[in-house]
Amino acid sequence: MMPNLDPRKMQKMMNRMGIKQEEIDAVEVIIKTSDKNLIIKNPSVLKVDMMGKNTFQVSGEVEEESSISDEDIKTVSEQADVSKDEAKKALEETDGDLAEAIINLKN
Repeated sequence: MMPNLDPRKMQKMMNRMGIKQEEIDAVEVIIKTSDKNLIIKNPSVLKVDMMGKNTFQVSGEVEEESSISDEDIKTVSEQADVSKDEAKKALEETDGDLAEAIINLKN
């Protein structure tokens, strides 16, 4: 926070301004994007309520994971008779649509 400022005084100032903080005991935080998942392990999550609007501050160890499952890759690979790398690429190109990926690989 701010150097040389007593945490109790800081809390009182925030209360006067209508800002409330709450630590959330989270085990894992997952942020899903269109092409991957961001997994935050051992997170520190702080919920801040400022005049009725909630914001969250999250920090921790970040790992990236493809949103395409190994099972989907295996299915496409077997059905289209291609390698797992080819199946994964086809799934990425079709935004995870198994049927479309298989059809594209067979053509």
